[in-house]
Amino acid sequence: MAKTRPVHEVRLGRIKAAIWANEVEGRTRHNVTFARLYKDGDEWKTSDGFGRDDLPLLAKVADQVHTWIFQQGSDVDNGSSPPRRPSPDVRPDKQRTGELEDIPY
Repeated sequence: MAKTRPVHEVRLGRIKAAIWANEVEGRTRHNVTFARLYKDGDEWKTSDGFGRDDLPLLAKVADQVHTWIFQQGSDVDNGSSPPRRPSPDVRPDKQRTGELEDIPY
C-alpha cells in the first residue's frame, strides 16, 4: 500500500508543517502536523516538541498554513452541511471567564 503524502508542506528554517486532506461528507477537510527538524550526528530527525525560541517561527508557519487552507476554499461551510454540535468540553451552563482554570486539560 502506498504511503499517504501531505497535499502541501510549508517550511521555514527548521520548522515544518504538513497539510493533510481528508474527504468528509463530500468536502475536503484539512489537518496539519508540525515538526521541528534537528540533526543528531549525521542524521536528520524530527520532533513534535518546540522550545521557547521555536515559537515565533512556528507561529509564522502556522499563519502561512492557515492562509493556504483558506485559499483552497474547501473548509469553508457554505451552509449545505448540518450545523456543528458544540464540543463536549463546552458546557452551556458555565460561563467562560477566560481564566486558565476554566480550560479543561
